[in-house]
Amino acid sequence: MIVPLLFALLFFFIFLGMPIALSIGIPAIGLILAPGVFPPSVPIPALGQTIIQLLFAGVDSFDLLALPLFMLAGAIMESGGISRRIIDFSNSLVGWMPGGLACASIVASMFFAGISGSAAADTAAIGAVAIPAMIRQGYPPAFAAAVVAAGGAIGIIIPPSIPMVIFGFLTNVSIAKLFAGGLLVGLSFGLALMLVTVVISRYHAYGGRRPFSAALALQSFRQAFWALWAPVIVLGGILSGLVTVTEAAALAVFYALLVSMIVTRELAWRHLPELIIRSQITAASILLIIAMAKIFTWLVAMQQTSQHLGTAMTGLDLPPWVLLLLVMVGLLIVGCVMETTAALILLVPVLIVLTPQMGIDPIQFGVIVVTNLALGMLTPPVGICLFVSCGISGVSLGKVARASLPLVAAALTVLLFAGYWPPLTLWLPAILYP
Repeated sequence: MIVPLLFALLFFFIFLGMPIALSIGIPAIGLILAPGVFPPSVPIPALGQTIIQLLFAGVDSFDLLALPLFMLAGAIMESGGISRRIIDFSNSLVGWMPGGLACASIVASMFFAGISGSAAADTAAIGAVAIPAMIRQGYPPAFAAAVVAAGGAIGIIIPPSIPMVIFGFLTNVSIAKLFAGGLLVGLSFGLALMLVTVVISRYHAYGGRRPFSAALALQSFRQAFWALWAPVIVLGGILSGLVTVTEAAALAVFYALLVSMIVTRELAWRHLPELIIRSQITAASILLIIAMAKIFTWLVAMQQTSQHLGTAMTGLDLPPWVLLLLVMVGLLIVGCVMETTAALILLVPVLIVLTPQMGIDPIQFGVIVVTNLALGMLTPPVGICLFVSCGISGVSLGKVARASLPLVAAALTVLLFAGYWPPLTLWLPAILYP
């Protein structure tokens, strides 16, 4: 009865509007200290010491240092004019298509995803420039916001990805292999969104088109040259094995400072304290969730939940593809009501034991989990990408959510391909890490 009560209290506190870190931590700490949960031979002071040790152990990881560093790199590049240059270059490449500027925002999100590792940062950086420009070209504000939100969700699929760092930390799966596995899925995700955007824009005659100009493309490429090197350096360093994920995050911060202060000259030293504080407040909130969730998952593990779940799934004797489908549907539902980091930390340690029954590789499963939760960022009530784009566009959440339905359908198609066609996630890791 401990685990059902634990999850019931978790969702009750979330429903009351309590911060997610406290919603996770308070029920777990309360039940650990409650009489009857642990034998009387275990004194309260010893349990209190265990709680403190778990809090520190939850964030005591070199890999997790990449999280605040990628947050800072994304904030620097957003303020340094890099996102605007990437959008201009993307528009010079695909502006000739129906819905050219909308497609350009998706391409720019794919470029920016290779830098920030955060869907919220991706949506904010691209949306601040793309949404007003799309509205000026005649796109409905709700559609403009939906396209930018959908493109922003790619930020956690194309590496570097903060949720993939967390998944690797929780499961001891190679983060570099997760990054390699997510690359083709992220690109497919972006292409599917572009296809739907082109069809809708052509049908409704949204936006304008301009002839392709090699001269304009070359000019915008020159302006965005140094910005475009950022994902090459970060991803190239990780996938080649020259640097670890954390070292690549530090390299991203250094390169972002170099480009923003010396090349574009749109960032001054006086802006840095504000950027550091703003980005690290976000990072600290995620790390606090991770620390609290360590206590939560420890209590769940002490109740042997994973073993009971594995036994129950084996007893059902479901075909692997049905079990995988059930897990993906469950993750989609959870992603609609729970923040991504919390969902990862609470569910992954339990679900990872089911990979043998589902007949999939842990790397493939990691990419599937992250892609599932990326879709949750496009669906109310806890769709962070929707919230960011709504704030920029000034459109209600309901209108943007309705406009995003065709884009969500395209993303679901990619998710099914990732789940049931292993080469999409495993071919590149096998090539890079034979």
